[in-house]
Amino acid sequence: MYDAQILIQTISPSGNLSLIVLAAVLVAIAGRQLLQTRIMIWQIMLAGALVVLLAGSISPADALRAINPDVMLFLAGMFVIGVALEESGYLESLSYRLFKRAKNVDQLVLAILFGTGILSAILMNDTLAIVGTPLLLHFAKKYDISPKLLLLSLAFGVTIGSVASPIGNPQNLLIALSGGVPNPFVTFFRYLALPTAANLLIAYGILKLFYRREFGGRVLNHGREYVDDRHLAHLSRVSLAMVVALIAVKILSVSFGFGSPFGLTEIALFSALPILIFSPRRVEVAKKVDWRTLIFFASMFVLMESVWNAGLFQAAINGSSLEATSIPVILATSALLSQFISNVPFVALYLPLLSHLDGSVEGMMALAAGSTIAGNLTIIGAASNVIIVQNGERRGTFLTFTEFVKVGFPLTAANLLVYWIFLSFL
Repeated sequence: MYDAQILIQTISPSGNLSLIVLAAVLVAIAGRQLLQTRIMIWQIMLAGALVVLLAGSISPADALRAINPDVMLFLAGMFVIGVALEESGYLESLSYRLFKRAKNVDQLVLAILFGTGILSAILMNDTLAIVGTPLLLHFAKKYDISPKLLLLSLAFGVTIGSVASPIGNPQNLLIALSGGVPNPFVTFFRYLALPTAANLLIAYGILKLFYRREFGGRVLNHGREYVDDRHLAHLSRVSLAMVVALIAVKILSVSFGFGSPFGLTEIALFSALPILIFSPRRVEVAKKVDWRTLIFFASMFVLMESVWNAGLFQAAINGSSLEATSIPVILATSALLSQFISNVPFVALYLPLLSHLDGSVEGMMALAAGSTIAGNLTIIGAASNVIIVQNGERRGTFLTFTEFVKVGFPLTAANLLVYWIFLSFL
């Protein structure tokens, strides 16, 4: 492990600049709704990345290496499927079958939270964020429900639900593969399934508290939706079925000790092929992919790598007097620092420390829970949040940083408390 004093001494002026730029980006994202012009999140992040790159805080070669190709290709493949589902009309048709039993807003929000929560444990939260955003905005328009309520339900549902699975999100996968967790699927479910279910109920209660006017006795009358393009709808259905089937094969293979036959990137790209090869609308679909979100992620990778190279966060953890292996410290540190250096780099930093000092299953589960629940605190706390917000903005719904934090802060505090109780005392 690095010595904290050495790390602090080696923080260069360019490292300090990276931290200043990061702070400016966070402030700009939080305060952009106060500006007269609607500056997008991706534009702010791109500007931050360009500043550290042009100032020499990170070299062009390091910046290029910082961009994770697996994440970029996974998102691109899933965006293709998401666009095809939406453009064909199959997404609306599918929504009728999924939510036709929800007769009021209470039942709809509960269905979104638990439905996306359960599915995110299998399909990974980013996948559901891509597919679910246009669907829920369709619901909001159709039933005259606040789109912000439904987008927050989706964001919190996929974040909380992904906690209880080793493949629910990238940081959980890293912990399962590198943390020495025995029988990951069973272990995650045993330690995290019950508190995750409790936290989904808490999310419903907090959403109802902040959006109480949206709830009430009005009845939702579901009308059957029909597809607009049968050929594209068929290809979209095939692609979606391939995603589910390939992930099921991956889960079974890992569960029986055969290892992972392919990664999530391969699943996304392979599943997108039917649309890209056989649809005459392939160019139209490709043009409608959310390229701005891909730019956001590429820019975020560059800026976060520059901040990471500054060494301040590594020094803070190594030099802290806190008990680094205690469950409350793991949960709190994970939730806080994941806002600044992203949850995957944070887990990559904290995992060796935890393995060396403790390595307990409870500690690993606390790291998974804390780094994931960090996504409920701010928009940039989880990649799925960014996908939801960016997709919402493309369609005219602007969920601001402060609106997210207003609901997310009490929810995150309650979620962390629940995981602390379950992991420490039950």
